[in-house]
Amino acid sequence: MVLFPVIGKLQQKRVVLASASPRRQEILSNAGLRFEVVPSRFKETLSKASFPSPYAYAMETAKQKALEVANRVQQKDLRAPDVVIGADTIVAVGGLILEKPVDKHHAYCMLSRLSGKEHSVFTGVAIVHCSTKDGRLDTEVSEFYEETRVKFSELSEELLWDYIDSGEPMDKAGGYGIQALGGMLVEYVYGDFLNVVGFPLNHFCKKLAELYCPLHAQDLHRVKHDSIPCVDTFEDLSDLEGGGSEPTRRDTVGGQDQDPPELPSQGGDECVSQGGGDPQPWDAKDGGCDGTVNTPPPSPAGLLGLIDGFKASKALFAACKLNVFDLLRGMAPQHATKVARQVDASVCGTRRLLDACVALGLLEKTERGYSNTELASVYLVSDSEFSLHGYITHTNDYTWDLFTHLEVAIREGPEQVHGAVGRKDSCDQSKAPTLQVLRARHNLTKLTSHQVATAFDLSRFTCACHLGGSTGALAQELVRVYPRMKVTVFDLLEVIEQVPCCQPHRGQGEGGGGGGRGMAPVSFLSGDIFHDALPKADLYVLSTVPPEWPEDKVLRLLRRVADACKTAGAGFLLAEPVLDKDRTAPSGGLTYFLDLLVQPGVREPSQDQARCWLEQLGFQDVQVASAGDLLEVALGTRVSL
Repeated sequence: MVLFPVIGKLQQKRVVLASASPRRQEILSNAGLRFEVVPSRFKETLSKASFPSPYAYAMETAKQKALEVANRVQQKDLRAPDVVIGADTIVAVGGLILEKPVDKHHAYCMLSRLSGKEHSVFTGVAIVHCSTKDGRLDTEVSEFYEETRVKFSELSEELLWDYIDSGEPMDKAGGYGIQALGGMLVEYVYGDFLNVVGFPLNHFCKKLAELYCPLHAQDLHRVKHDSIPCVDTFEDLSDLEGGGSEPTRRDTVGGQDQDPPELPSQGGDECVSQGGGDPQPWDAKDGGCDGTVNTPPPSPAGLLGLIDGFKASKALFAACKLNVFDLLRGMAPQHATKVARQVDASVCGTRRLLDACVALGLLEKTERGYSNTELASVYLVSDSEFSLHGYITHTNDYTWDLFTHLEVAIREGPEQVHGAVGRKDSCDQSKAPTLQVLRARHNLTKLTSHQVATAFDLSRFTCACHLGGSTGALAQELVRVYPRMKVTVFDLLEVIEQVPCCQPHRGQGEGGGGGGRGMAPVSFLSGDIFHDALPKADLYVLSTVPPEWPEDKVLRLLRRVADACKTAGAGFLLAEPVLDKDRTAPSGGLTYFLDLLVQPGVREPSQDQARCWLEQLGFQDVQVASAGDLLEVALGTRVSL
């Protein structure tokens, strides 16, 4: 029993559980832990938008609960408890945190959102060790989180209200209790069941064993850690804590170490391009079966890099998932042991992951430890101005699964892939995008917004409307480049409500909400671009029409915009993926064509698509310009009606 070695060490200690939850008390009591209950008075008012992930919010809440109890007990008894345990359980779907409902209607909204979908249950746990020095409380916090994925069945209205009327949802995170009546709503559970009930006992026991029964150095090689798998991806990397020699690669054949074929070095007369280009022609007649020595072909460095490319991607995804680059942000270099402790992972796995990131040019390594490269500081830190963290998270959690089933998509069609990975509604355009998708869009828009805003001189326009403008990233760049311009972002209410989560530092004077505060340079107005009246403007902007939309749907929207451009001089700015000169693939945007393989109903790009659309809608003066490597921008001006 994993908890048994630490029971004796805790028997004589004063252990306090900072929770009034009877479920947590029952779980810990059944495990044999003796404790007293002191419910926390911490007001759970932390801003969810200020945390990079739902589990970070749960961990901080758990820590604050435990610290509040530790301080209160020490002040009351003039003696601090030895250990205080705090916990907070939340439900998250699409990046949106669902806590306890405030009334029946709120419970209905929560459960309706979960119906037929998979969601995550996170429990953050804080173990606070207390001591008193000179009458002052001294604390040391160990914290971790556990995630369990739960899938709800499709819930009928009758079943929903029957369950709500039972009263069970009202004190449960996410509006349900899986251990009671709520269990009938659940189709499957992937992970720790007790974590959904309210406390991850297994992970808690492992953490206690780690804290009270540390392993000896000679035993480390026998311990299997599952936080970061020690996979072949990192076999070739250095295990030294600081400095050390450069990583070397060794291939394994038949269980024995083998030296890989020697690759040509840079700068010589070899015929292999080190930049991944095509090798020089190889004459197959240089060798044969007559006993003469064959001349081997040049090493296909570019092809080998392509074959192993998924390993590098997954290493990057894992580092972002563990917030490694955030931990190393603006700090002195840190050793692997400290990073491992902060991300709750094995030292061995963490060191190898960090070394992989060094090899990929994402981290730097010195005798003092690991630190971010400039590339990581600009693009991988979650709250940097041009961060790609949201896009990476979406790629890891969603796109990776789709491409894992690429063969199915090719044989049976993309629709089968979405069913195979449980993403049946992923392309349903009638639904608002999830917070994760919005963050991904925000990241990519930030990269191209300046090029789109400056593709043409738009200074003659003073009032613009970005249709489906999402988080307002392009709108912000437009008002920065053209100070006289005011921009209205027109999108669904569900999208606008999540804008602060994508732009937590957006100024209060920059508009917001469903009303659309027109005095601000950028204002947000809620509405449906297909059905509601479009805001008045002398420039309408539509950036990257979703490729999942069928042609007739796109033209219907474009006609609505064209009809709104009633005055001479009104403009329509349209951005679309750019094709190369041969019109065979997007320039710098290969992923657009790759996505066609796994996305059902995707329109294939055509030559000068944006220009053709605008001319078809009657815009007499149409100009086209490139906005970097990814987008082509067309500006149509209404000369006359």
